[in-house]
Amino acid sequence: MNDSPMAPVTQAQNGAFLRQGLGMIALVMVLDQISKWIVLDLFGETPHMIEVLSFFNLVLVWNQGISFGMFGGASAWGAWILTGLALVISVFLFFWMKKAETRLAALSLAAIIGGALGNVIDRVRFGAVVDFLDFHVLGYHWPAFNVADSAITVGAAILILESLFNKGEKP
Repeated sequence: MNDSPMAPVTQAQNGAFLRQGLGMIALVMVLDQISKWIVLDLFGETPHMIEVLSFFNLVLVWNQGISFGMFGGASAWGAWILTGLALVISVFLFFWMKKAETRLAALSLAAIIGGALGNVIDRVRFGAVVDFLDFHVLGYHWPAFNVADSAITVGAAILILESLFNKGEKP
């Protein structure tokens, strides 16, 4: 296998990237849903806060918007529109992942897809996304988020950094 950054990706490499990406999608979705199941079991019907560390709490937030609660005041159709949009974007990212030129790009795209699909599952099941990670400092609370949101954010950041610092020529 030629590991030169300037060498075109072989069909075998591309197939391996796709298999690893599919594994990453599944892993993110499973970890996301298990973590949400645990939080829902822990909180039940009475949302409250559990202080874990001086800067971190577990909370139960039903996010009807997109990331960090944006567009949360949308109509009842809002959840379905966001679900459809997430699915369309996931399909686009999947086809991009199939053609990924590096393992890092494939795994980054897969993390984004897995996170998006994890949140789609919540929208279909509950009409909102379960958020529960609450970080805060000096009285300022970052909007609550979940494992899926983390995967989307980390995947996007790595994808951007990989594209900025990958010095190889694209075929």
